[in-house]
Amino acid sequence: MRRTVTASSLTMEWKMDSSGLTLEGISVHFGGLAALTDVSLRVPPRRVVGVIGPNGAGKSTLFNVICGLLRPDSGRLLMDGRVLRRLRPHQLTRLGIARTLQDVGLFDGLSVWENVVAGATNQASAGFATALFGLPASERDERRLRDHARAVLDELDLASYVDAQPRSLPYAIRKRVALARALAARPRLLLLDEPAGGLGPDEVRELGALIESLPRRADHPCSVLLVEHHMDLVMGVCDDIVVLNFGQVITSGGPEQVGNDPRVAEAYLGVAAEKAA
Repeated sequence: MRRTVTASSLTMEWKMDSSGLTLEGISVHFGGLAALTDVSLRVPPRRVVGVIGPNGAGKSTLFNVICGLLRPDSGRLLMDGRVLRRLRPHQLTRLGIARTLQDVGLFDGLSVWENVVAGATNQASAGFATALFGLPASERDERRLRDHARAVLDELDLASYVDAQPRSLPYAIRKRVALARALAARPRLLLLDEPAGGLGPDEVRELGALIESLPRRADHPCSVLLVEHHMDLVMGVCDDIVVLNFGQVITSGGPEQVGNDPRVAEAYLGVAAEKAA
């Protein structure tokens, strides 16, 4: 049974359990425009939480705040109850957070194999260069990283592409490589920004099965924050969903609760929903 998280229960829940990622009262303004207003949500361990909303709802702004790309005007982010101050993108891996981006963001100068190894180097005591080129100081790390990278590539059915350059691959394969690179970091929290964009129906189903499996892994399970417009994917894989409209949370809860909320239909369909009611 899916556990429902509603706005009214958030404060009580956070007091009982501070683990995972928490956003409290996040507001962002661009000049006179309010992009986010008092947005709060929580991503507990071993849960998949979706953020949805129509175009311009504030989803990308919220994702950028969580990734440290944008500093909020007010509010705070916490990881396991600890306030994250002046968060920067390069600090995410140290916190056990990995991410994928809409534009894939792979290193085109590196092979698929090297991209995935690069994602795994936060687990190594030696740096990326020594691990990648097999220098003596990283021999043990190199062997461990290569084994782990191979396992991730096999899991995502990418073993046949290890020597390929990302730019030579179809878009759907490049997105899978980006996901493999993120998972190679063994994150506790995976941030996914529109991962279904540009994928066909079969590829979306495969992606959904993978996302659902991540919190249930016996080895290195992770929670997921999914920012997505593909409603079938969101409703199929998410335990909890937060709906944004005009930068504000209009409702939150389990898929069935959110799917039956007339405010969600109104946000997506506008006056059409009101006239049809």
